[in-house]
Amino acid sequence: MRLQNSCLRILIAILTTSLHLYAESTQPPYSCDSSDPSTRLYPFCQTKLPISQRVEDLVSRLTLDEKISQLVDTAPGIPRLGIPAYEWWSEALHGVALQTTVRQGIRFNGTIRFATSFPQVILTAASFDAHLWYRIGQVIGKEARGIYNAGQATGMTFWAPNINIFRDPRWGRGQETPGEDPLVAGKYAVSYVRGVQGDSFGGGTLGEQLQASACCKHFTAYDLDKWRGMNRFIFDAQVTLQDLADTYQPPFQSCIQEGKASGIMCAYNRVNGVPNCADYNLLSKKARGQWGFYGYITSDCDAVAIIHDDQGYAKSPEDAVADVLKAGMDVNCGDYLKNYTKSAVKKKKLPESEIDRALHNLFSIRMRLGLFNGNPTKQPYGNIAPDQVCSQEHQALALKAAQDGIVLLKNPDKLLPLSKLETKSLAVIGPNANNATKLLGNYFGPPCKTVTPLQGLQNYIKNTRYHPGCSRVACSSASINQAVKIAKGADQVILVMGLDQTQEKEEQDRVDLVLPGKQRELITAVAKAAKKPVVLVLFCGGPVDVSFAKYDQNIGSIIWAGYPGEAGGTALAQIIFGDHNPGGRLPMTWYPQDFTKVPMTDMRMRSQVSSGYPGRTYRFYNGKKVFEFGYGLSYSNYSYELASVTQNKLYLGASSNQVTKNSNSIRHKLISDIGKELCEKNKFTVTVGVKNHGEMAGKHPVLLFVRQANPGNERPIKKLVGFQTVNLNAGENAEIQYELSPCEHLSSPDDRGMMVMEEGSQFLLIGDKEYPITIIF
Repeated sequence: MRLQNSCLRILIAILTTSLHLYAESTQPPYSCDSSDPSTRLYPFCQTKLPISQRVEDLVSRLTLDEKISQLVDTAPGIPRLGIPAYEWWSEALHGVALQTTVRQGIRFNGTIRFATSFPQVILTAASFDAHLWYRIGQVIGKEARGIYNAGQATGMTFWAPNINIFRDPRWGRGQETPGEDPLVAGKYAVSYVRGVQGDSFGGGTLGEQLQASACCKHFTAYDLDKWRGMNRFIFDAQVTLQDLADTYQPPFQSCIQEGKASGIMCAYNRVNGVPNCADYNLLSKKARGQWGFYGYITSDCDAVAIIHDDQGYAKSPEDAVADVLKAGMDVNCGDYLKNYTKSAVKKKKLPESEIDRALHNLFSIRMRLGLFNGNPTKQPYGNIAPDQVCSQEHQALALKAAQDGIVLLKNPDKLLPLSKLETKSLAVIGPNANNATKLLGNYFGPPCKTVTPLQGLQNYIKNTRYHPGCSRVACSSASINQAVKIAKGADQVILVMGLDQTQEKEEQDRVDLVLPGKQRELITAVAKAAKKPVVLVLFCGGPVDVSFAKYDQNIGSIIWAGYPGEAGGTALAQIIFGDHNPGGRLPMTWYPQDFTKVPMTDMRMRSQVSSGYPGRTYRFYNGKKVFEFGYGLSYSNYSYELASVTQNKLYLGASSNQVTKNSNSIRHKLISDIGKELCEKNKFTVTVGVKNHGEMAGKHPVLLFVRQANPGNERPIKKLVGFQTVNLNAGENAEIQYELSPCEHLSSPDDRGMMVMEEGSQFLLIGDKEYPITIIF
């Protein structure tokens, strides 16, 4: 998020910080104090009235200057109405976070100084466990409310989750996302949002009151930060209607329609020439009109300014302000609306009614958070105390999330798990082995406590020697001789390598997919010198081409640990020494270095044989892979059986004039022509038997795919239609069920972005098993 700081802004920040420190031990800020006769009689304070009526009353009392002051993320108080200041910007990507800017929506300088820090999202996604994602959201929402109750928050709107598709492996922010699959990203969004906002796992129990407010970002087709001279502020993403329909938009539709998110953020970039934050069709027609969005829309920080200053889309600052408010945006992270809205009104570029519309959305959210209902200790969620932040239960969940996400990538000769009895000495080598901050990724707060990989391993083997191998992850020089010497003297060697935030982060995409600097040289030398094959642990958000390690017999095992959060060192050690059976599966394709020949600016998902364009993600990429989407090993072997499918012939017929042929002479129908009744009637259930053939209990994600009989011609190679996790003891078997809707799971978009159903055969895929489904018109 980009900020343009001025001297005035810095002065305001200093004054605000002083006020915060003064009020540190006071109650949380709120309006409509029942003991204050000057405000309690206002209609906007009457909780028995509908929120829409209360907001209408409040907005009608504001002057134009007061209205404009509320259109930015740092909204000042309105003392004459008893309304305190409000900060719209807080972060909670994988735990309540502390911002590094002058804005202080959340503070850790009072009774509460820490918050539970879960794994970075890309690793959590590897669990393929929607219930786990929901529980993480619950904890984040509860801790956020606990911090507010302690008087350490001036806002309860959190700008998470990031549900953009991890389209390109070089993207520095791919680590923040649930990966490359739209279904996974959508399910993650729904689970996280429901948890944060106080809904049930299945949804539908929330009502008006929010525990905290979640915001799905970045809407839409945002997945490039800074790559070879192109940056997110000026990038114009050229996206086909087909790719929008089945890749970029579905996670946001799920977030809004199923998750009932109370916020969305429009992205910096343009899509097909139009800035996202100035796109009426996107914000008002699509999100609010077609999807029924009920909440507020914020810009990314300074995204309004760039529409004029960087993109040149708007001819003047006032035009930029008018464009975004007329498009349906409500609040500006930055100062542009504060600086130019009044002149836009005076120049008649913007009617005041558009300001009122935005304020209605903004104050509705603050009221849904209970901030206009009087003393918060007497309201729902008012009993969440400081001792519930960083509770033992929450810290245990952080450990479980790391355990369930870590992915075992190589273990052909069962080097892992290591024996706790036979391993007398251990060498731990690598720049990521003993730095707690590297566990956390980005957008993190102060964790409850941290355990580094070195500390976790030392808890098992006291005779452990450590050397970083490289002074930094960039590894411009490597201490190979010293590392080799230590490795030669140990029973077992564990290399903890990979990336960190110097290599991949916001505003920094990668240009290579290989390990940085001399890491490969160090790994190869140590592995060759060690007494036995070594274990290679990779910390990274984005994929890395480690083909050399995959085929090196001196490297017995490879583990991907993402950025595993505060308990990551403990989880990693437990897996290495067999106290936890790994079960994570990759939520993104690991591409070879050769993929870097593909321009990151090419947004096309589908491959094009004529030009040699290989496509993107497991659904369309037809090139070589280091590791596939969904790949992951375990200390157990699992087998599948497609036990039953309730329908294998789906009759979706109607009048013949609704059936047309596409360019491949395949008969197809629009989903809208099939109709909801017939779609509902043809839902079917797939029952899958799963057995654990190993000697350890394990938690195993079971992924159900579908492919068409003749893939290609812009159809996916295959696509995920369902996933569940199952816990099985050694030798145990169980059955799990998936309910599929043909109109949702077996359809695909045409080149107009319209969802269609093709006649003919498709196949359900589970492991190496296939089952045919026939669609008949």
